Amino acid sequence: MSGEAALRVWYVVSAGLVGLVVGSFLNVVIHRLPRMLERRWHRECAEASGTPPPETGPAYNLARPGSHCPACGRPIPPWANIPVLSWILLGGRCHQCKARISLRYPLVELASAAGAVLCALGFATPLQALGAMLLFWMLLTLALIDLDHQILPDAITLPGIWLGLALNSGDLFVPLRSALWGAILGYVFLWVVYQSFRLLTGKEGLGYGDFKLLSLLGAWLGAQSLIVVILLASVIGAVTGILLILTGHHRRGQPLPFGPFLAGAGLVSLAYGGVLLQFWLHLIHPA
Repeated sequence: MSGEAALRVWYVVSAGLVGLVVGSFLNVVIHRLPRMLERRWHRECAEASGTPPPETGPAYNLARPGSHCPACGRPIPPWANIPVLSWILLGGRCHQCKARISLRYPLVELASAAGAVLCALGFATPLQALGAMLLFWMLLTLALIDLDHQILPDAITLPGIWLGLALNSGDLFVPLRSALWGAILGYVFLWVVYQSFRLLTGKEGLGYGDFKLLSLLGAWLGAQSLIVVILLASVIGAVTGILLILTGHHRRGQPLPFGPFLAGAGLVSLAYGGVLLQFWLHLIHPA
């Protein structure tokens, strides 16, 4: 193996290992951030109503308490907290109380690693690959939080918008002009859809987090990517909703989070946006 090939292998393997470690942290964010927000909202509601704030108890954030079993509450030692490997060796159970540990934890770690490897392989420069990894990790986190709690936290979407604009100030993925208009139009488009739907039906079909997520995607991928993202997310979301209703896994009228479909469409656009855009334009105006 030549030196260049060996360096390439090391680069891709390193990306995968970093992805595993990041995936372990993403599990913490996915689990804790909604609960942190809920505690903050309870405090704010108490302050607004003039009632005593709820007892907060021990510190609860992304760093504290340390990793612990959700069943017995005992700390997880470092050797039992190795991404994926520890879950396999322990048979998916706590090493102390033997309670089952959700399969989601290693799956998120594997997804994080796979996304990092694909970004390392698919982008020409390490800076582009790192940017793509950051976007992938944000979208993975947002999608799972939205599935669990039907919220898209500002703590991720708003910094994500600014980070996309900052990176594209150097034309990392798209020119800054396209990124700026992508952020603006992404938000405005879904805001208009939301207001129109509410006027026609008296119901809220989307949340403000969806506006911010589409704005984030526009800031990273440019205004032209919004066509691909909106079409893909709408079609896949509609088909998924119909299938879930037909199979009895979802009730008609029950809210279905749109964030995972936007996130998935954003990742497809990151990888194949140019090809898909040309395909749809050809369908509309064949040569």
